[in-house]
Amino acid sequence: MLPLSIVWDVNPNLISLDQVPVIGQLTVRYYGMLFAAAFVLGYILFMKIFKNEGISIEVLDRLTLYMVIGTIVGARLGHVFFYQPDYYLSHPHQILYIWQGGLASHGAAIGIMLALYLFVRKEKKPYLWILDRISIAVALAGFFIRTGNLMNSEIYGNQTDLPWGFIFVRANEVVPKHPTQIYEALAYLVIFYILYRIYFKTKGSFKPGLLFGLFMLLVFSARFLIEFIKEVQVPFEKTMALNMGQWLSLPFIALGIILLYRAHKLPASAQQKGKAAKGKGAKGKGK
Repeated sequence: MLPLSIVWDVNPNLISLDQVPVIGQLTVRYYGMLFAAAFVLGYILFMKIFKNEGISIEVLDRLTLYMVIGTIVGARLGHVFFYQPDYYLSHPHQILYIWQGGLASHGAAIGIMLALYLFVRKEKKPYLWILDRISIAVALAGFFIRTGNLMNSEIYGNQTDLPWGFIFVRANEVVPKHPTQIYEALAYLVIFYILYRIYFKTKGSFKPGLLFGLFMLLVFSARFLIEFIKEVQVPFEKTMALNMGQWLSLPFIALGIILLYRAHKLPASAQQKGKAAKGKGAKGKGK
């Protein structure tokens, strides 16, 4: 007799139309809508942050472009090279087929950091300044993306006897599995709240690297731990002591610890210097 469980048989398509003028078939998936919602809410959040710091909306528009490109390209290439390099190197044209699935959060993190490095070079701002603030929005985005994974019935956990186990019907599962998408989504939502509270409680005046360090440590520690009850994503992981997601999380956790230690050692005056730099940057842009 199977334990109590939740039968999950949600259609991943929010809208599916067969005959649409000009474009023909139109399908809108929950995942795509949630992915878009993450960017929209991140934009609104940054409007509030930039208003607090006297930075113009034009700078935010440029930042958004860098973020979109860095996230999508990084997430796709992360999946290609970390999880299925042999396949995609044999079928390179399919790297562009993003709609077929295959995005890696570790790749997205690398892509975002590289894109933001290019952004701050152009905007003449400290690198940690933008990393601290973008961490708040990215933590919130993680909540939406993992919710999208739930709607797709993908990236779930091992078999469980717990009463909240999900039977993912559309993935052809017949036994309850850990809804690890929900575990991660809730973890990221809590992390978002922590970072948000710190930023606005200090009114944006905190030691450089504090928020980004917390983000790295908390997000990737949560990811590392949840991976223990998550099904492997690709066959080669079955022979590994730690799966690919865990190995990739370790450098990010180490970076978080280093940044927090550095922030702890910085003198209190660093907060005021950071605040002065923000004001100088805003003034230099004529705001």
